[in-house]
Amino acid sequence: MADMITYREAVAEGIAREMRRDASVVCLGEDIGEAGGVFKTTAGLWAEFGPERVWDTPISEQAIVGAAMGAAMTGMRPVAEIMFSDFLACCWDYLANEIPKVRYMTGGQVTVPLVVRTANGGGLGFGAQHSQATENWALTVPGLKIAAPATPADVIGMMAAAIRSDDPVVFFEHKGLLASKGTPAPPEHVVELGRAAVVREGADVTLVALASMVPVALRAAARLAQEGVEAEVVDLRCLVPLDMSTVLASLGRTSRLVTVEENPYQGGWGATVVSIVADEGFALLDAPIRRVAGECVPLPFADALEEEVIPTVDKVVAAVRSLAAY
Repeated sequence: MADMITYREAVAEGIAREMRRDASVVCLGEDIGEAGGVFKTTAGLWAEFGPERVWDTPISEQAIVGAAMGAAMTGMRPVAEIMFSDFLACCWDYLANEIPKVRYMTGGQVTVPLVVRTANGGGLGFGAQHSQATENWALTVPGLKIAAPATPADVIGMMAAAIRSDDPVVFFEHKGLLASKGTPAPPEHVVELGRAAVVREGADVTLVALASMVPVALRAAARLAQEGVEAEVVDLRCLVPLDMSTVLASLGRTSRLVTVEENPYQGGWGATVVSIVADEGFALLDAPIRRVAGECVPLPFADALEEEVIPTVDKVVAAVRSLAAY
């Protein structure tokens, strides 16, 4: 259908809209220029904006994020690409120790309005060093906003909000969603960071998901509906700010909660969500909380093994069934 747009196209469109709107927005990263990005998520930017605003960099994550930090501190709004989210570890000092602390340590005199975009997550058989979902790494660092859109329209709307933010944003683009299609975003589309979306209504159980786990949760909900269990699906969209009011409101309607996350169970974002529910929404619960999460092992290369590690529709359905019967 001509009126659909892919997630991959939405990334480039979202960046382009902001570059047209604001001359201080620049892009930098490996192969993002004439090559259009290794995942083709920056296609067309170099042709439209030229090498003055789209910078191809050496293969150095420290150089990319360090340069972005300096540019942001001196009046630009850089959008830096780290090719795979696993490689955030290579520039972790900037991301964890420098960028999120400048605004605070200068008493607001210096802001660091930058976006670090990165291709995140598994499901494509890329192996242990190129398949991790690393939102939980960033979640441990105060001062970073964390965005992880699930649909093309949200990519565009959240990209606008991220680039306009005066605080640094880590923007996770899921590799497994790049080819997925959705409705295009209207002009001037902005999705406020920290606003979750109820993407399916239901009265029996709340499924809270992020990024590629949103379509997994929706497919699980469709299968459960055939069994008479109506699941409400909440797309968190962001981890920082975290929209717990939407989660708690949904729980008020359903009284049962399952989190669906690709991050490893150990230290995954679901642990934070369920601890807040235990603290602020305990009286809403009619059953124990279940977390469907990645296993705590390096991601296998073989697809049959990778499927054992990452949450699947079958795993979500099984978790919900156990709660429905509780």
